[in-house]
Amino acid sequence: MQAGAALPEGEDKVRAVRAMFDTIAPRYDLVNRLMTFRLDVGWRRRAVAALDLGPASTVLDLASGTGDLCRTLAAAGHRPLGLDLSLGMLRHARGNAPLVQADALRLPLAGGSMDGAVSGFALRNFVELDPVFAELARVVRPGGRIALLEVAEPANPLLRAGHAVYFGRVVPRIGAALSDASAYRYLPRSVAYLPAPAELLERLAAAGFGALVRRPLSGGVAALVTATRRVESRPADPPGAR
Repeated sequence: MQAGAALPEGEDKVRAVRAMFDTIAPRYDLVNRLMTFRLDVGWRRRAVAALDLGPASTVLDLASGTGDLCRTLAAAGHRPLGLDLSLGMLRHARGNAPLVQADALRLPLAGGSMDGAVSGFALRNFVELDPVFAELARVVRPGGRIALLEVAEPANPLLRAGHAVYFGRVVPRIGAALSDASAYRYLPRSVAYLPAPAELLERLAAAGFGALVRRPLSGGVAALVTATRRVESRPADPPGAR
């Protein structure tokens, strides 16, 4: 993805995102640890704890990448299932969780088959959010929980200014030195795909989730959104769902 080029949309975005993550998969974990100063490890633990599910719960890790959240879920006593569009990421995944290559807009899962779901910094990489939220509402049982991590912008003006410089200038340089320059130029720009926090919560509510909470993490450089699948009639399985 060229610097300054318009952000891709539709099927162009699908192809670009899949190719990008296939490319950066070999050193993805290393770059994450360095550019977050290992804060991402704690964020994932917070997300899993916030699910507040019983032991041995079946939890979908949507856009599981190299399996960080799957491993955190397993360490907490849950039964994770990883799903990602990028075969390259799945091939570099570590851990024993079952993994599936699939599109988040068409989850190959039966309705109500998951006790919960998590996702780590993936919302801005989906082509559309509303169908993804609808699929999560379909596969998570009534009363089940979701926990979604995403990058954010600090509310404090000084922190926001410093974060903008770090995320927009330093992170691409770290990525260029250790992995793929174009990918790490794209990732800070991809924040533009995210809706405003209030709108994100409204769209989750419209999909069938309640008890919505958004928590800033580490001064607001990341955010954790949790929600409960409302106890109501769930959407029917689409054709071909298992």
